[in-house]
Amino acid sequence: MASQELRALFEEDRADRRVLVEKDQGTDRRQAIAPDELIARDARRLRRLEHLIAEGALNDADDYFHAAMLLQHGPDRAHHQRAHELAKQAADLGSQPARWLAAAAHDRWLMAGGLPQRYGTQYRAEGDRWVLHEVDPTTSDEERAQWDVPPLEQARRRAEEMTRERPPLPPAPIRRPNTT
Repeated sequence: MASQELRALFEEDRADRRVLVEKDQGTDRRQAIAPDELIARDARRLRRLEHLIAEGALNDADDYFHAAMLLQHGPDRAHHQRAHELAKQAADLGSQPARWLAAAAHDRWLMAGGLPQRYGTQYRAEGDRWVLHEVDPTTSDEERAQWDVPPLEQARRRAEEMTRERPPLPPAPIRRPNTT
């Protein structure tokens, strides 16, 4: 039962992000889920996940993977660290996609701390283009491959592709109330 609920939370999380991408590729990219709505939905999922973990709901590789993905989308570095730990456990239990997720969660944790990422999985908007967040040069492509992360040059090309396919949106204008 708990595994089914974890999967449902995971699928809901994926659906929210799929809507963002699909609407982002449409003509009116501002119609995607509002950031504050996505934050609220993520927070609700994280609260439920914390209860499930406390109840001992993580039993197999899929459970650990689903929990890690939800935590990966959390707002705090502590969420990203926990996502990394759970993804590593899922990988140890045989989940292939958890290998990349463990690397991505670690990169997100580093990035959120203002540090260079290790594997090269995280991107950020810089003006009207996507760029790969700074990467620690001591990490080799061989080490990336151990975590199912593509070579660094491929990650850099991905930033260019992302910019061509859907460049970052400029910040929405701030609307000030009319006081006249």
